[in-house]
Formats: sequence, C-alpha cells, structure tokens
Amino acid sequence: MLPRELLGESVTPDGAPITLTREGVALVVRIGNVPLMSSRVHGSEEALAEVGCAGLRARASARVLVGGLGMGFTLRAVLDALDSDAEVVVAELLPTIVAWNRGPLAALAQSPLDDPRTLLVDGDVVAVIRKSARAFDAILLDVDNGPEAFTVASNAWLYGRAGIAGLRDALRPGGRLVVWSAVESESFVRALRAAGMRVEVLPVRARGAVRKGSRHWLFVASRD
Repeated sequence: MLPRELLGESVTPDGAPITLTREGVALVVRIGNVPLMSSRVHGSEEALAEVGCAGLRARASARVLVGGLGMGFTLRAVLDALDSDAEVVVAELLPTIVAWNRGPLAALAQSPLDDPRTLLVDGDVVAVIRKSARAFDAILLDVDNGPEAFTVASNAWLYGRAGIAGLRDALRPGGRLVVWSAVESESFVRALRAAGMRVEVLPVRARGAVRKGSRHWLFVASRD
C-alpha cells in the first residue's frame, strides 16, 4: 500500500469525513474509507463529456449543465468540446471540492473554473434542475456512484419519477441527458423510458484509452 499524504479534510452534509490524499503520483478523494475519485482514473468522466456534447460545437450559444465538479476532468472536456460562445453551468454541493479544485487539484485539468464560459453554482444540482425549464442542450450528471448508490441521501430524487421528469423538462428539444454510473441499472433505464425518453446504455473504460481494467456506464437519454 502506498503511503498517504493528507492534503485536505472536511465533512459532507451527511456528516461523513471526506479527505484528499496524495498516494504516489495519484491524488485521491475518499468519503470515509471509500475512494470516490482518483486522478489516475478519469477516462469515463471525459467520455461523459464527449458523449453529452457531441454536435454542440456547431450550436450557437450552447448551454450545458454539469452536475458534480469532481476533479475537474469532465468540466475541462466539456469546455474543450464547445465553442467560445457557450456557457457551462457546473453545480457542486461540497465547498471543499470547489476549494480543492482551486488549490491542489487545479493543475490536473488546467483550471477549468477559471474559464470565462464556466458559471459555478455552489450548491445542489437538484436546485438548478428544479428552476430550469428548457434551459440546457445537455445535462451531465456525475454526483453519485450510480442511480442506486448515492453520495448524499438527497440525490435519490434525481433518479425517481419526479427527478427524471425534472431533468427531461430542463432540456431543450433534442437535448441530451447523460448519467455516469459505476454499475448498470435496468430499473433506471426503465424509468427513463417511462418518461418518454430514448435511452442508450454505453459501457466505457474507466481509464479511457487503456483497453483494460474496470468499466463504467453512461446512461444516455434524449428528449425528442
């Protein structure tokens, strides 16, 4: 086991300890003793952005909502996929994650919070979705380990009937919702289809171009 150098610590809204450590060449965020993200494994987070933003570079004034800042890899990939007149709203519930992205994590993804197209919302992505009607060309969610494994209990709303309806209504016609997950979920696919959305499930490698190792899943739902 690599030695851990503690770079930061705090607590989640549910009271769980959250830490940032350096382990060899990697930076790792844990909630309790469970790894939440690592700088060595971010290929699927970039795939989330690539799938969600496909075709949006040519769209004037495209707007994208990113739920979950993480280590900034998804936000950076979204910015790279869009034109200069786009706006990317990124909602992050944990102030600690924002602070780390402005500090020890900043260089990992070339400081995407400093891009003028980025609008940071310090708060719950649920609140953004509830007050947004036909506001986004794409919504990208990476706030949990999947539709059945919540980082905080309040996120359960996102994957139920009311949450899916809210996500659908926050999309512009032809808009796309992409949800990152560590596991498959047939029940979530059924719920998306029941809401009248076209659904595709894409397996992606956790390490991106490295064609081995663990897989993650992208639930891609389109509003007609």
